[in-house]
Amino acid sequence: MTSRPGPEGTHARLVQALGGRIASGDLPAGTVLTLAALELEFGASRTSVREAVRVLESLDLIRSRRRVGMTVQPRASWRVLDAQLIRWTLAGPLRQRHLVELMELRAALEPVAARLAARNATDDQRAGLVRLASELDDLGRAGRGDSSEYLAVDVAFHSLLLTASGNLLYAELAAPVREILGGRADLGLTPAVPWPGTLDAHVAAARAVADGDGDAAEHQVRTHIAIVSHEVEEAPSAEADQAAD
Repeated sequence: MTSRPGPEGTHARLVQALGGRIASGDLPAGTVLTLAALELEFGASRTSVREAVRVLESLDLIRSRRRVGMTVQPRASWRVLDAQLIRWTLAGPLRQRHLVELMELRAALEPVAARLAARNATDDQRAGLVRLASELDDLGRAGRGDSSEYLAVDVAFHSLLLTASGNLLYAELAAPVREILGGRADLGLTPAVPWPGTLDAHVAAARAVADGDGDAAEHQVRTHIAIVSHEVEEAPSAEADQAAD
């Protein structure tokens, strides 16, 4: 006999299902949802549906109005840097567009964060960046750029770089960057052998931060982001993947 999911499981299932459908465009802007219809579709209690709706409202994916229901909002209204929303979007047909947008954001901010890190980083942060860059270099040159180990070190490197800037607003970008890197890996878009110049740029950027050379740190991170941006632009879109299936 199969047991029914508990309230927490039902709530989480609703959030994932509805969030994913909205992020993918399966439920386009203007779609009106009702509590009664969602209860019926998911076999869920009114309490579970309301809890899921509150989560989606917090992300600005939907807006509730009395006597109308919950209306799906346009993408321009969403909290697009929320980690969960990034995951949903990267799993759907908008992934290529979203990856490009996220890389454009990184290109605008990470090089400046590197310049700030060269000025503000602690001794431990400088040493940590050099160590992580060296680990990335070893893993990448061993053809393990698509491994979980490489991903973990890459996430740690970029998170530390943003934090070492000394600017709390830059540090807040660590979570979205983690999702970008993880999302690309989950989709198989991270090559086993990193593109030429990527590993060198990591190492050079770390050394520049360690030396307090802001100009070089900014230049090297900008170089790295440019390489990865080109790699993202060359990647097949979700639509192309579906056509090939």
